[in-house]
Amino acid sequence: MATAIWQDDRTSDKTGFWASGHTPTLIAAFLYFDLAFMVWVLLGPLAPEIAKTLALTPAEKGLMVATPTLAGAILRVVNGLLVDRIGPKKAGAISQIIVIAGLFSAWAMGVNSFAGTLALGVILGFAGASFAIALPLASRWYPPQHQGKAMGLAGMGNSGTVLAALFAPALAKLFGWNAVLGLACIPLALVFVAYMLLAKDAPNAPAPKSFGQYLTPLKSADAWWLMGFYAVTFGGFVGLAASLPIYFTDRFGLTTIQAGYCTAACVFAGSLVRPMGGALADAVGGVKALTGVFVVAALALAGVGMATSVQSALALFVCAMLALGTGNGAVFQLVPQRFAAEIGVMTGLVGFAGGIGGFYLASSLGVAKQLTGSFSSGFLIFAGLALVALAGLTLVKRGWRARWGAAGMVRI
Repeated sequence: MATAIWQDDRTSDKTGFWASGHTPTLIAAFLYFDLAFMVWVLLGPLAPEIAKTLALTPAEKGLMVATPTLAGAILRVVNGLLVDRIGPKKAGAISQIIVIAGLFSAWAMGVNSFAGTLALGVILGFAGASFAIALPLASRWYPPQHQGKAMGLAGMGNSGTVLAALFAPALAKLFGWNAVLGLACIPLALVFVAYMLLAKDAPNAPAPKSFGQYLTPLKSADAWWLMGFYAVTFGGFVGLAASLPIYFTDRFGLTTIQAGYCTAACVFAGSLVRPMGGALADAVGGVKALTGVFVVAALALAGVGMATSVQSALALFVCAMLALGTGNGAVFQLVPQRFAAEIGVMTGLVGFAGGIGGFYLASSLGVAKQLTGSFSSGFLIFAGLALVALAGLTLVKRGWRARWGAAGMVRI
């Protein structure tokens, strides 16, 4: 429990960010999250080549890249429970071993069917579920006034999507896309060793609860609002990260390597600003930060539906990713303020909602392409969801400021 730690007299004088927490654990959380995200979206950059080999339809391509997102969403709830039961370090070690073993097996035996890609996607879901482990691992070491920065820096591990977009297409060109699955095991194994050496569970962790107690936050409307907001911000980020290689190759005829570079530029923008989003929310309040996020994201995604050139589409995607990345940090500045005692399970629940949003976006783009011959309707609908989130935030913000702001030391 983060607040309990910072009532300890031994740490009460540590007010600076770097002095107030445990830097090796923060580094371990970032590295674990970074490499986990790299492999979580790995099917996206490989999708054009896999689709050619297996003769997949647009809808099948969309479902293939969306499956790791859906599996990760479900497993985030499981990991949220596991974190509070056995601690984040052990939970992270188990998850990493499963992913490494799964990728190695897929490389050794080969993936030869659409059903095989879906099975691999489920295994990669364990990597996506790292969210519910890495963030509590880092967060529990930091006081309330630094939660936005701590969660943002650990969460910047979503920059692993950049690594996948940059290197997977080129490696697939050189060695074949199946070989990329085996090659990914090498950095994963190195990070696993570093994680085991650096990571340390924070003291004064919450006592294990019954299963029913884990779901107590769902009785609060605040939990559902936060889950909904993250479904738009993180769902938009990861859904685009998985789908953009397909979009750029199908829409503009780019090569897989060119599409990878365009995708990398977009996801780098979204990853870079996540800690800035947390810091911005610490400074001006999560509500104000999210208000701007939803407006910009809605306008940019609506504009993508009308883009006629690679340059205009890329510029709009970068704008959308900057907004969504900022929103990811802002949401997780708010979560610990309201649910400090349930941060593990709330990270899982909010992360679950984000994964559901990503699954919807990635799969709906494939369906839109197959039914209409264009991705436009999929982008327009998601832009509408951003506006719905904006309306919801406007509805609840006054009550949040009155209740949360009066009780804490941070801006809401």
